[in-house]
Amino acid sequence: MEGAAMIRILLIILVAMLAVFSVVQAEETTPRGDLLIIQGSAGEEEYGTLFTTWASRWEKAANQGGLQAAHVSSGDGEKSQKDLITEFLVQQQPESTLPLWIVMIGHGTYDGRAAKLNLEGPDLSAKELDGFLAKVSRPTIIINCSSSSAPFLEALSQDNRIVLTSTRSGEQVNFSRFGEFLSLAIGDSAADLDKDKQTSLLEAFLSASRKTVEYYEADGRIPTENALLDDNGDGKGTRATAFQGFRAVAKPQEKGTLLDGFRAHQLHLIANDADKDLSPEVIAQRNELEQEIELLRSNKSNFTEDEYYSKLEKLFLEMAELVLQKNNTAKKTKSE
Repeated sequence: MEGAAMIRILLIILVAMLAVFSVVQAEETTPRGDLLIIQGSAGEEEYGTLFTTWASRWEKAANQGGLQAAHVSSGDGEKSQKDLITEFLVQQQPESTLPLWIVMIGHGTYDGRAAKLNLEGPDLSAKELDGFLAKVSRPTIIINCSSSSAPFLEALSQDNRIVLTSTRSGEQVNFSRFGEFLSLAIGDSAADLDKDKQTSLLEAFLSASRKTVEYYEADGRIPTENALLDDNGDGKGTRATAFQGFRAVAKPQEKGTLLDGFRAHQLHLIANDADKDLSPEVIAQRNELEQEIELLRSNKSNFTEDEYYSKLEKLFLEMAELVLQKNNTAKKTKSE
C-alpha cells in the first residue's frame, strides 16, 4: 500500500510541476508588491554613507523584482520624516495578495520600555508602527536593521507578518552590521541555498547572519548582535543557528503552528523566471497550499498511513488544478 501511495503522490507532483512551467507569461507591468525603505538619522557622516548604500541596494533589488519602492530618508520641509512614513502607509492598499515590505535602516534605542528607530525629527517606536499597520491584512514583511531592534519583533508579530530584527534583545545597543550583509544577500544568487535560481528572504537572513558572525570573528570580537526571524506569529523569533540548511530544527510550542522560516522561504524580492510567469494571486494561493502541505507533513504521526496520503493527494491535486486553471484562463484571454 505504501509503495502504491508513493507512486500516486509522485505522479501528482509531476503534474503540478509541469503545470507550473506551462503557465503563460504574466504582463510585465503587473506590480509584484510595495517596498518602503526608512533611512533613519545617521548622526555621523560615516553612518550616513553606509545607510545610503544599504538603501540603494534594496531599491535596486526592488526594481529588479518589479516592486514599487519608496525611500524616505528625511522630511520635506513641511512634513517630518515620521509624517511622510505615516502618509505612505495610510495610502497603501490594506487588503491585497501583494506583499508590503518595510525595511528600516539606521540607529535604534531602547529605554527598557520602548524601542525606537532614530529619525530626523520625532523617532518611530515599535508601538507606533504597529498602529500604522493595524488595518493592513496583506502579507507584510518588516525588517529592522538597527541596534536595539528586538522589541519590534514582539510588538509587531502577527499571523500575516514576517518580522526580522538585527538583535535578540533591546539591550544589544551597539551599531549593527546585519543590515549591511542583508542588503547584499537579498539580491545575491550566491545566497540561494536550494538552487531554485532565486534568493528567498530566509536564505538572505541565513547568509547575512553567517556573514555578521564572520565579521566579528575576523575582527577578534564577540558578536554584539544576534538577528531574529519570526514568521509564524508567535512573537518569539528564531536565530540562524537554529536552522539546518533552510529548516528550523526546534519544534513549535503550539500545535498547528509552522516552524519559523517556512513562510520566509516562500518570499523573494527578485523572483526566478518560473515565478515571474505566475500572477501574484496564484503565488499567494500556491503558498497557502504549500503551508497546508507542510503542516500536514509535520503532523504525519497523527494520521494513519491511508489518511495521511489521502489528505496529501487532495492538496497536491488542488495545487495542480489551481495552476492549470489559471494557465487555461491566461491562454483564453491571450487568444481573444
